[in-house]
Amino acid sequence: MDKIEFLTKQFGASQDVLKLIKETEDEIAGQFSHIEEMAELGTLKVMKAFADNRVSSECFIASSGYGTYDYGRDTLDKVYAQVFEAEDALVRHNFISGTHTLSTMLFAVLRPGDTFLAITGKPYDTLEEVIGITGESGGGSLADFGIKYKEIPLLGNGNPDYDSIRKHLTENSIKAVWIQRSKGYADRRTFSSCEIGEMTEFVKSTSPETLVLVDNCYGEFVDDREPTAYGVDLMGGSLIKNAGASIAPTGGYIAGRADLVKLCANRLSSVGIGRENGATLGLNKALYQGFFFAPHVVAQALKTATLCAAVFEKLGYIAEPSAKEIRHDIVQMIKLKTPEALCAFCRGIQKGSPIDAYASPVPSYMPGYSDDVIMAAGAFNQGSSIELSADGPMRAPYSVYMQGGVIYESAKLGIIMALKEMKDSGII
Repeated sequence: MDKIEFLTKQFGASQDVLKLIKETEDEIAGQFSHIEEMAELGTLKVMKAFADNRVSSECFIASSGYGTYDYGRDTLDKVYAQVFEAEDALVRHNFISGTHTLSTMLFAVLRPGDTFLAITGKPYDTLEEVIGITGESGGGSLADFGIKYKEIPLLGNGNPDYDSIRKHLTENSIKAVWIQRSKGYADRRTFSSCEIGEMTEFVKSTSPETLVLVDNCYGEFVDDREPTAYGVDLMGGSLIKNAGASIAPTGGYIAGRADLVKLCANRLSSVGIGRENGATLGLNKALYQGFFFAPHVVAQALKTATLCAAVFEKLGYIAEPSAKEIRHDIVQMIKLKTPEALCAFCRGIQKGSPIDAYASPVPSYMPGYSDDVIMAAGAFNQGSSIELSADGPMRAPYSVYMQGGVIYESAKLGIIMALKEMKDSGII
C-alpha cells in the first residue's frame, strides 16, 4: 500500500485534495530551498557556540535546592548569548510562558513614572492586562505601578509610522519602545530582524537613551540573525516555541545588554540573588537538546506554513504572508471569512495531530483574550506552538493563525485533514 492509498483508505482524504497538495509542493520547491539554507546556517551557529562554551555531559547534571554553582545553567546562558549575538542571556525553565517572560522584561526595566511606547501597534492580546490596557485596576499591572503606556498604530502599508514615532520621542520622555516581531492576532505582516534593526537605529538616533525592547516570539532561527544582532537592548521569547524545538518542556529566554539582563534576573528571583541560584531539576539536557534541534525544527514549521499558504491561495483565500514571500516567523494567517470555516479548519488540524486527534475543538473563553478563541493543538507539550497548532479569535474576518510542525510529513497531514474537514462541510 503506497502513501496515497493509505491516506485515502485510512484518513478519508480525497484524490483531488491529494493532487492539490502534490502540485503545490512542486511549485514551492524554491521556497523550501531557502528555508533549508537558513536551517543549516542556524545549526552551524549552534554547533560553534556549543564547542566554544565547552558544552559537555557535565552540563546535564541536575541541581536541587538553591541550585548554586549550576554549571549547565550558567553555560546555557552563554550559548544563547553567543548564538543571538547578545552581551548576555538568561535561559530558565522558571519562565512559564512567553507572556511571563515578556512581563518580566517590562517590570524589570520600567519604573513608576516611566512611559513606554509600542511602535508596532497594540502588543499581543495576553499582554493587555500586564500593561493595564484591560482588566481590573489593582491587579498588579504596570499601570497600577504608575507606568504609562502609549501606542502608535502601523501605517496602512504595514510599516511603522516614523513621523509619529519621532514626534513622541522628541516631545515626551520615553523610557522604552516596544516592538512586536510577529503579527499576533493582528492583520499585519511580520517584521524581519533587519527591519527591527532599522527601527532601533531610528529610535536611537532620535532618543539615544530610550531602550528598545522586542517580543521575539515565533521568530528565532527564521532569519539569518536575531534582533539583538542589530542593536536592540533586550528581547525575549518562549522555549515552547522555536527555541525549544518541542523538546524543552517549558521555559523562556531573555537576551540583550548585560545590565538589563541582570535586572531581569533580579525580577525573576530577587535582588541580591539574581541569576546565581535556581535549581534546574534535571531539565538542562532538554533545554540544550531543544536549542540544538531548533534550527531544523523551525525549518519544518516554515515548510508547513509555506505549503498551507500556497494551497489556500490556490483556493482563493488571502494568506499572510503569501507563499511567495520570504518568511520572518513561523505563523501563517489565512483569512477564512466565516466562523464555520475557522472552526472546520481547526477541527481538521486537530484530527491530523499526534495527540488528542479524537477531540473536536470549539470556541471558548481563554484567560488573557478579549474574544472567545478556538484552538487546535494536539501537542506533546501543552500550549507548544512549535508543534502544529491552529487558533483564532471568533471575530471577523475569522482568520486562522497556524504555526508549528516539528515534522513536515506529520504537519502536512494536518493540512490535508483541514482541507478534508472544510470540503466535507461544504465550505470548499
